[in-house]
Amino acid sequence: MKDSDLPEILGGLRDSGDNLADVSRNWSQGRSVYGGVAAALAVTGMRKEVRRERSLRSLMVSFVGPLQPGRSRVHTRVLREGGNVSQTSAEIVQDGEVCLQALAAWGKPRQGLHVAIDHGFRPGRPGVEDPLRHQDPKRMPGFLRFFDGQWVGGGTPMSGDVKNRINIWAAHRADLGDFPDEAIVSIGDLPPPVLLNRFRDSRAPSSSLSWALEFVTPPEQIESRWFLLRFDLEWAADGYTQQSGKIFAEDGRLAALSRQTMVYFQPKPE
Repeated sequence: MKDSDLPEILGGLRDSGDNLADVSRNWSQGRSVYGGVAAALAVTGMRKEVRRERSLRSLMVSFVGPLQPGRSRVHTRVLREGGNVSQTSAEIVQDGEVCLQALAAWGKPRQGLHVAIDHGFRPGRPGVEDPLRHQDPKRMPGFLRFFDGQWVGGGTPMSGDVKNRINIWAAHRADLGDFPDEAIVSIGDLPPPVLLNRFRDSRAPSSSLSWALEFVTPPEQIESRWFLLRFDLEWAADGYTQQSGKIFAEDGRLAALSRQTMVYFQPKPE
């Protein structure tokens, strides 16, 4: 099995003079491309507009409509470039329709206070080299075969295991060393709605409406392939759910903070 074609997808977009992307069906999730890969396309497009010494500091994504596997175009714009920070935007357009909008802030390092907060990370990655999907293939989307990893402490979707927190150790199977920003973005969207562990019926579709990532450690400074994804349910009502998350590198550094608004559909009685 090939580790993943994600490096080729991102590399094709990076090298495209027309900002064209071509995503394989390997990354399908329901009606759309997996959101982490869709967001990574926006990052790749925006990175081409920004000086390399400026690190990705924040990313805000709105999932406007389904992005289908196949060809799309990433339209980018530099909104402002200051002495320290660049602000950019991106739209992914397919068949004339906007599928995703993104805003990103890129900033060079400056002198400032360093305040280290103990977020309770404890080392101890499981000795797992199996694709993440293997633990529950009936409930896990196919693209998870491109990630090594393990759910820690239960909480898998449709398990009836009522938990307000899930923990996932995960790593890309492919080498994304040329794409450090996209490596974290595409792995950071792996956790499903935490709420879904309350169901046992697989007929409970869900999707992200918006996603915000704040990069605490510049992605290019993280050499670890492995990340711990710790995500918490914050609220759920009226068919919407909010969750927050912390993404740790294997050495314990906090890599990014995540917050998502998601929509889900209650299974209807048969």
